[in-house]
Amino acid sequence: MKKTVSLLLLLFLFTTITACTGQTDKDQASKEKQTNLTISAAASLKDALTDLQHTYEKKHPDVNLHFNFGASGTLQQQISQGAPVDLFFSAAQDKFEALVKDGSIEKKEGTDIVGNDLVLIVPKGPESGIRSFSDLTNNSVKKISIGTPEAVPAGQYALESFKNMKVWREVKPKLVYAKDVRQVLSYVETGNVDAGVVYRTDALVSKKVKIAASADPESHSPIVYPLGVIKDSKHKGEAQKFYTFLKSDSSVKTLEKYGFKKIN
Repeated sequence: MKKTVSLLLLLFLFTTITACTGQTDKDQASKEKQTNLTISAAASLKDALTDLQHTYEKKHPDVNLHFNFGASGTLQQQISQGAPVDLFFSAAQDKFEALVKDGSIEKKEGTDIVGNDLVLIVPKGPESGIRSFSDLTNNSVKKISIGTPEAVPAGQYALESFKNMKVWREVKPKLVYAKDVRQVLSYVETGNVDAGVVYRTDALVSKKVKIAASADPESHSPIVYPLGVIKDSKHKGEAQKFYTFLKSDSSVKTLEKYGFKKIN
């Protein structure tokens, strides 16, 4: 009787271990079949792309999306230097065109997706007296943040606007440069600066700032977000599918929900 019980116990343990091992092997095989896509994208796209990520991964469980958010100029340099990236979603055409020129992106595998507006923001709370870009020249305004123009498109647009609005000379000594638009937003939210220049989409995601003024679109270069597949992507097929998804009408509508502008 004891031998029978022992044999049954051993059989049960063997069956359990085999089943667990088989499941582990299946899980491992499933993981190995998954594709990991890396997308380098402008910091201003973070909220909208995080939303779209959930939608896409739900429909494509075999794909994992990894986003590298930052200043478009910095991301462009990383890609030029060989960073393993599958798609580039830029906040400026010149950064995108630089990759087309050096052969990292084929022009036919890129397209303009959406646009944006440039705005002046201030912390919510007591009236600051800043209601226009010209108010930035007031002596009461000590610090103004913009993205570093060489790397951050929004910073370059801000620089162009300051010059075209004839306030550059007075504003220049007050500037506090940031690594990307989200850092500018953070500086304004925390009150470390009196004002900042970001995209409208950045201002809309924060409850701690308010828009004081919008820059005249004629005062700076057009704000356009191009998207393209990296030529040396190791997952070209899946990258193309995600590229097609991002330029679809439903994705553009999601981007519009976050304040981006559809390009006609």
